[in-house]
Amino acid sequence: MKTFQNIMKLMACLVLVLSLGCASTRTQAGTGEYVDDTVITTKVKSAIFSDPDLKVLQINVETFKGVVQLSGFVNSADSVKKAREVAKSVKGVVSVQTNLIVK
Repeated sequence: MKTFQNIMKLMACLVLVLSLGCASTRTQAGTGEYVDDTVITTKVKSAIFSDPDLKVLQINVETFKGVVQLSGFVNSADSVKKAREVAKSVKGVVSVQTNLIVK
């Protein structure tokens, strides 16, 4: 009986340690957040590519905890504004940081 209790305590500690390993920190997304960020990135890229004014431009998209970062090159200041608006319109986007350079 005592062995069973020790095994159960060990299992409980193991579950606790493993669940904390998936938790997010200030600088690292948890497993669920990583998946959410990947989905957001894909949706933003798709929205930018489907916009006729932006589809041929070199825009990179990265997402961390819902914050989308746009980087790369565009042809005009209007393209910067348009890319920002398109990214903001995607569900799940918390904010957009724009580091786009006008050629």
